[in-house]
Amino acid sequence: MHKPAQRQRVVVGLSGGVDSAVTAHLLKQQGHEVIGIFMKNWEDDDDSEFCSSNIDFVDAAAVADVIGIEIEHVNFAADYKDRVFAEFLREYQAGRTPNPDILCNAEIKFKAFLDHAMRLGAEKIATGHYARVRQNEATGLHELLKGLDPAKDQSYFLHRLNQAQLSKTLFPVGELHKTEVRRIADEIGLPNAKKKDSTGICFIGERPFREFLNRYIAMAPGPIKNDKGRVLGEHVGLSFYTLGQRQGLGIGGVKAKGAQRGGGDHAPWFVARKDLETNTLWVVQGHEHSWLQSTVLNAQDCSWVAGAAPAPGAMAAKTRYRQLDAACELRQPGPDSCELHFSDAQWAVTPGQSAVLYQGDVCLGGGVIASSNVQNLPDPLALGPGFKPKRASALG
Repeated sequence: MHKPAQRQRVVVGLSGGVDSAVTAHLLKQQGHEVIGIFMKNWEDDDDSEFCSSNIDFVDAAAVADVIGIEIEHVNFAADYKDRVFAEFLREYQAGRTPNPDILCNAEIKFKAFLDHAMRLGAEKIATGHYARVRQNEATGLHELLKGLDPAKDQSYFLHRLNQAQLSKTLFPVGELHKTEVRRIADEIGLPNAKKKDSTGICFIGERPFREFLNRYIAMAPGPIKNDKGRVLGEHVGLSFYTLGQRQGLGIGGVKAKGAQRGGGDHAPWFVARKDLETNTLWVVQGHEHSWLQSTVLNAQDCSWVAGAAPAPGAMAAKTRYRQLDAACELRQPGPDSCELHFSDAQWAVTPGQSAVLYQGDVCLGGGVIASSNVQNLPDPLALGPGFKPKRASALG
């Protein structure tokens, strides 16, 4: 951490958590003029036990007091509902599994919040994300890099940020490991030094997800079938399940022979397909079942950090957060879509989730998964009694 060449006005998003608190402290220590902003993004049931921004604001205000900075409470709930939550519901109703945290970063934290900060005369904004920004000396472009702590890297959630956003953004804790962030917080006496990291989506919190979603999407029961077409039970509505899901299927007592992994007849069941036309949930037994494997995916609604698609070729990708980078080949990259061919089959590639591309530590951007080549398998409705699924072949 070097002293800045000049003092800047930096507006920090203070969430009430330890990462943003240490972010504010480090920036003030570097000599910047630091202003804290607490963002309220959800208020439908904000007084519930699961999601109370009031508690977080008290923590953020206490942090601001210790650090010695001003803090402002800003309500972005209307923006959040229009730009993030409405899309979240549309995706679930369409049978996909969206990642609202990615959309929240692009639409709220680095758009609505950034705009508000600029109106306050800020030269930069900062958040407690574990990522880094670097300006490439050769091209002049701003690059998004992984955080130095591999266990906490959050570049996956930030891959939709563009050049204008990155040029105004600082990620101080991206240079640190989480253990060091905790140590600094404890050393300077921050009241939230040992506060547990938040999990899940802010408006959902720790509550049962199905119960929350049912407030907005009606249940539409239908059959649960295995890969032989046998009815095993009834689902509550396709929107309430995601590919690769193992818990909450309600068919634990049903057995099938020939399971591919994990103890024969007793191998666990996984959601493998969702057929909206027939309202059928297809499940398979065994983690390694071919219906859960994909070597090719198509992504749409792509966003590229450099402003244009990277050249086709070898790189790495994540199809879900907390996944190791997987070697792949980028083909047919365009402004809005691309195709990824993986060296090794990827497990439970899920429409609605994001495929994010990397070259080493540099995050290039990515897109929303639209389909994968597992869908090239024969139509389950046409399966005969003797059908045995084979591994999906590559597209094209």
